[in-house]
Amino acid sequence: MKRKSTLLQQERSKFHQSLLNDILTIDKNGIPSNADKDQKSSVDFATSIANQLSANNGARLSGQSSGNKFENAVASFLTNTFLKLEHLRPGKWDIIKVGSRRRDVISSYTQYEHLETLSKLSKQNVSLAASLGNDYSISPDVIITREREADSNINKPFPIVDEHLALLSDLRLISGVSHFLHASISTKWTLRSDRAQNARSEALNLLRNRKGRSPHIVVVTGEPTPSRLASIALGTGDIDCVYHFALPELQNAVLHSQNDEALNMLNIMVDGKRLKDIADLPLDLAV
Repeated sequence: MKRKSTLLQQERSKFHQSLLNDILTIDKNGIPSNADKDQKSSVDFATSIANQLSANNGARLSGQSSGNKFENAVASFLTNTFLKLEHLRPGKWDIIKVGSRRRDVISSYTQYEHLETLSKLSKQNVSLAASLGNDYSISPDVIITREREADSNINKPFPIVDEHLALLSDLRLISGVSHFLHASISTKWTLRSDRAQNARSEALNLLRNRKGRSPHIVVVTGEPTPSRLASIALGTGDIDCVYHFALPELQNAVLHSQNDEALNMLNIMVDGKRLKDIADLPLDLAV
């Protein structure tokens, strides 16, 4: 009897198919679109992944185009998975692809509303602007938000709140109208040193500038090289975890490469729970 496929299996396949349509391709020289053509191990690992996923030949998109399409694919994957886990994580959720549309989008949410005031003050005061710099300027690629709950919903099973206590809780609609930032997701189709540093800086800004609980802060990438993945995955204190678009395929590629150094690095990240597969992300966001 054929085993019925799970939601995550189905959506992971759809996610990969959306990438294979135009982002993950192999050019006329046999170089996959997520590989660094000047690094042999990058080409080897990326080629193995591309072959496992049955990538087609095609021209490589510009960095901006592939980045935008990767953001779209990640946002769609989360919409089709995380939003179906309400039985595990009840709430009124929204998944938004932000990209580079607005630098001030983060100040729309409960933990970061005060940044709007800082932004206005710095525009009026040159000295203040010089002191603050742009440490409060944060623009994630994809975010997950949660609406506040009306008292009628909180009290649905039995009386829990009233007009006397818990009046400042971020969960209650009566304490404000802004939504709560549940997750900030940085998408990087490939990783170079500057992209890794940008993701870390953004994560640290989210942690430093918040009022209240920190959102989930994660990176999703298609980078095929363990050493470059390590530049952002190893260490703690800023990013929760890095999620790879095809981790089992990468593990298979590295295992058969007989590159002991790369295999050891990959195992350190996976065993240390610093690198996971894209399929792990929806469940982790439900924690």
